[in-house]
Amino acid sequence: MNIIIDLLEEVKPHQIFAAGDLSDPHGTHRVCLDAILIALEHVKMEDWMTNCWVWLYRGAWAEWEADEIEMSVPISPIELSRKREAILRHQSQKEGAMFMGEDEREFWERAEQRNRSTAKLYDELGMAEYEAMEAFVKYYP
Repeated sequence: MNIIIDLLEEVKPHQIFAAGDLSDPHGTHRVCLDAILIALEHVKMEDWMTNCWVWLYRGAWAEWEADEIEMSVPISPIELSRKREAILRHQSQKEGAMFMGEDEREFWERAEQRNRSTAKLYDELGMAEYEAMEAFVKYYP
């Protein structure tokens, strides 16, 4: 906790991005989010916290429902490629990850398809067309 608290106090962020996919089969996202939320409890009275928002994103397993999304960020083809490379650099994504259901695609494939599906949904709703999009919901304590 002290490492996270010290980092928050040093950086005084305006935005924090955390995995909000609590159905992650490894449970890592839940553990990390819990650690961040506990650390935020320790700094919640700091002046900079009045302008700090916590944004939750989903992993490869599921996307937020369209009516839940509060912010989305377009991802270009080059950025999507970089995201794939970043995922592949994580050792945990190279070793047989547990999958939910019958879908046996690799993690990066699921994440990429989720981002593309979100962009397609926005396009179908009449919004701008992008290669992919990352969606977020705001955490309200």
